[in-house]
Amino acid sequence: MSQPSWIGRSLGGRYKIEELLGEGGMSSVYKATDPNLRRTVAVKLIHPHLSKDPEFVSRFEEEAAAVARLKHPNVIQVFDFDHDADTYYMVLEYVPGETLQERLKDLAGTGNRLTAKETIEIASRISGALHYAHERGMIHRDVKPANIILDDRGQPILMDFGIAKIIGGKV
Repeated sequence: MSQPSWIGRSLGGRYKIEELLGEGGMSSVYKATDPNLRRTVAVKLIHPHLSKDPEFVSRFEEEAAAVARLKHPNVIQVFDFDHDADTYYMVLEYVPGETLQERLKDLAGTGNRLTAKETIEIASRISGALHYAHERGMIHRDVKPANIILDDRGQPILMDFGIAKIIGGKV
């Protein structure tokens, strides 16, 4: 379910959309430039059919606000939430790299796998991020290799809290 092409357009009068990074059932993620702060960001846009659902938009906004309050080196940062006409979007930290899913697939294609040290390091950092989020009343509920990006130093970053559950009114 593709959104209208945003590539080359400006979103919210601010973010210049450059390329599609990924697409799922609920949203699309684009690489963009924030000219005000002179930095590259990722912009997550809700698909048009979901933008018409006030309950979904409210949950998307809650996700943005909750994740924006999480400050952990292994959790993606949220910078902004807004809308441009009927297009709701979240502005995220742009992390160049590949998902853990892509990395595992690449390794499997060559008959290799992560070393024990790499596996322990990734598991330790992601469990630390999950513990941090849980202490603040948030449960991720969709931890999988596709939702972990390995940055250019190989550090894992947990992303896509889209179906996270906020417990006890925390975060």
